Amino acid sequence: MSTDTTASVSTHILDTSVGRPAEGVAITLAARSGFDAEWVALGGSATDADGRCKDLPALPEGTTHVRLDFEVETYFSKKQAEAQQDAPRVRDSGAFFPEVAITFAVTPGEHYHVPLLLNPFGYSVYRGS
Repeated sequence: MSTDTTASVSTHILDTSVGRPAEGVAITLAARSGFDAEWVALGGSATDADGRCKDLPALPEGTTHVRLDFEVETYFSKKQAEAQQDAPRVRDSGAFFPEVAITFAVTPGEHYHVPLLLNPFGYSVYRGS
């Protein structure tokens, strides 16, 4: 939850290759207070069955930039293994992008919902509501 002195962040992932939420994707959250400041890892979580990550850590006061790191390689590798249990592997990895890192600026008092639309060979993000 955002306050007058802090921003807040939420996210969800939709696997556009199947039109369903992406469950079990690990997400880490980092923040910094200024363009030249060092990133501080705040913790992480994983998406639930609805593709949402409802328990990301709170942002510290003074945060100006946020980075969400999505570990998508494990998700796609597992999905590919389930789909091809008896079929030969088509490629070494389940995704072209093993991870997706999204960095954005924040303003105190604002909430930022950042959805990730994902498929094995591409992704897009936007500021949601």
